[in-house]
Amino acid sequence: MSTPPTLSEMVRAAREAGDINRFIDAIPYARFLGISASAEGGVLTARLANSEKLIGNPALPAIHGGVVGAFLETTAILQLLWTLESIRIPKTITITFDYLRSAGPLDTFARAEVTKLGSRVANVRAYAWQADVAKPVASANANFLITPADGE
Repeated sequence: MSTPPTLSEMVRAAREAGDINRFIDAIPYARFLGISASAEGGVLTARLANSEKLIGNPALPAIHGGVVGAFLETTAILQLLWTLESIRIPKTITITFDYLRSAGPLDTFARAEVTKLGSRVANVRAYAWQADVAKPVASANANFLITPADGE
C-alpha cells in the first residue's frame, strides 16, 4: 500500500504538468463547491460553477455569502501556491470580506494578487465577479503565514 502524496508533492506535480486543477481536485471542499481554475499568461483565474446547492437565499436568488468568502479565500491560497518559488503552505492569519452586490445564480470568477511577500507573511487581495469584471460582487484582503513545506 502506498502512502498518499503530501500537499507539497501535489502542488509540485500540478506545477510540472502546468495544470492547477490537478491540485484543486485533491481538495474535497473545492471539489464540492465546484471550483476550477486556469493559469494563462501568469494570471490565475478561478471559477465557481453555478449550482443550486450554492444558493443561500432562494427568494433573490443569491449565492450564500459564506460560499463567496470561501471561494475568495481559496483563490488567494491558490495564487500563493501557484506563484511562490518554493512550496510554502499558507495558513490564514486574517481575512476580511467586502460584499459589494448580490451574487446571482451564475458562474462566478475570481483573481488574486500577492501585494506583499515577506519571508513569513504574505498579503493578498482577491476579487470576484460574474458577468462583468468591472462589477465585482465581493473582494477580500488576507494575510497568510507562509512556512516551508515538508522536505524543504
